Amino acid sequence: MHNQNLSTSDPKNEHIVENKELNFFEALIPVIILMSLLAYNIFFVEGQEWFGGYTNQIILLIGGGVAAIVGLYNKTSLLTMVKEVWENLKSVFIPILILIMVGALAGTWLVSGIIPAMVYYGLQVLNPAIFLPASVIIAAIISIATGSSWTTSATVGIALIGIGTALGINPGMIAGAVISGAYFGDKMSPLSDTTNLAPAMAGTDLFTHIKYMTITTVPTLIVTLIFFGILSANIDTSGTTDTAFILDTINTNFTITPLLFIVPVVVVALILLKTKPIVALLSGVGLAIVFAFIFQPKLLDKLGESQVSSIVTAVLTDTSVSIDDSEQIANFSTKELALIKENEDLKNIFTDTDLEHIYTKEDLAAVFTTLTKDKAILATKADNLDKLITKKRLKKLFSAGGINGMLWTILLICCAMVFGGIMDGIGALARITKALLSVATTTFGLFASTVASCLGLNAIASDQYLAIVIPGKMFKKAYEDKGLAPENLSRTLEDSGTVTSVLIPWNTCGAYQSGVLGVGVGEYFIYAMFNWLSPFTTLLFAALNIKIRQLKEKKA
Repeated sequence: MHNQNLSTSDPKNEHIVENKELNFFEALIPVIILMSLLAYNIFFVEGQEWFGGYTNQIILLIGGGVAAIVGLYNKTSLLTMVKEVWENLKSVFIPILILIMVGALAGTWLVSGIIPAMVYYGLQVLNPAIFLPASVIIAAIISIATGSSWTTSATVGIALIGIGTALGINPGMIAGAVISGAYFGDKMSPLSDTTNLAPAMAGTDLFTHIKYMTITTVPTLIVTLIFFGILSANIDTSGTTDTAFILDTINTNFTITPLLFIVPVVVVALILLKTKPIVALLSGVGLAIVFAFIFQPKLLDKLGESQVSSIVTAVLTDTSVSIDDSEQIANFSTKELALIKENEDLKNIFTDTDLEHIYTKEDLAAVFTTLTKDKAILATKADNLDKLITKKRLKKLFSAGGINGMLWTILLICCAMVFGGIMDGIGALARITKALLSVATTTFGLFASTVASCLGLNAIASDQYLAIVIPGKMFKKAYEDKGLAPENLSRTLEDSGTVTSVLIPWNTCGAYQSGVLGVGVGEYFIYAMFNWLSPFTTLLFAALNIKIRQLKEKKA
């Protein structure tokens, strides 16, 4: 899914640890505690600010500690657990390096003007009425070509988020569209690692697997495009977006030229040529630095005392390109926000979204002084307030976290690998999967158990490779015993294991996508329609016995 040869070990050779001492209910204890703490944090902790904002990381470590106690009680040595944790951490070494490179890429592509150029030209080409389905298609094409949803998000995904945000579209919707397209392309690309892994686990060949996947994948994509088409058609961005003002602001702060697209084209070309992802991304960072000196010398001087220090800042730390130094756009207080929401005059002119995002404190005071006057006076202020909305959006758009911005995500992945490694080491993953397999007495039950196993392992093991490998190994014989062709299993592994990994916040894929796109999993979950609809589609086809290939059909 990420790219070819991501991990330091071959996922096909993953050893499944079994523990006869451990029963099913004991295996569930760490899972129940983990899910309970996460749910409590989400629903009852305001702002989720325990432990300095690293709440999920701490909860994963607590879950790992509970799993270790359960393992010790069931005669699993501490050395075995540590070994599995180490193997898990080694498997994400390359993805973590990619995250670091993506952080550097975001910072340098911002300062060099590449991202602003993408937004500048994109605003003139992409109409809001078709923006979301167009984003799905664009992401799908890039992902099919590169075989990587990760690369797609790190390049066109970032640009589409910027363009859509400038148009006033909900970032969760944009991220959902990008992720839907990226995972469709990743899933159908022969260059994708998981697309090669799933048939290898099930015992079929790559192109039979891809061809058989189209049966469930294409209808899911069509439904997804219809969904985003309806969504786009009903998004009202008028009155909240001044495209001419955005274009003028970008032109004022950056030197915009089509030559800036040389950098992303080179990065995508290197990936298509099967260059290692880290090398491709590092090349993108290096070229962006060169282009920053060539095309944005005034901006570099404005950002720091020296051009070198500005570039270092762009790579390593939070970077913010000032849109207008004289305009300080501050967040208003909770009390002021409450006053705005209660004011009927403002409700008649501005939408709820506007009222939550637009005002400086100084402008807020000015607005309230007009409330006692003629309403027409207030209406004439709408244009100026609209520009404030746009400036605030641009201020958020033209900022990037750099490498520092990826540290939260990297720590989340590491903590998830600790929990998943201990769960694997004590035999809990194998025990839970076997329990699901034992209840699969019918063909539909077998498909449903496979889906449940993949979903569960994505949440418990926090890694989509394990969500493919473990069910693939354990369910293979069951499919053969039912007289089912192996491509049934490989397709189900992809429909439920590959695409749902991005819906779990602490899974490596969910953590990566939310970190790169700057949109939380909770914000894009409902809009990542292709991803959560895929398991339902495969179950629907199984329940209706549509295109469920038998072994005898294959032999014939």
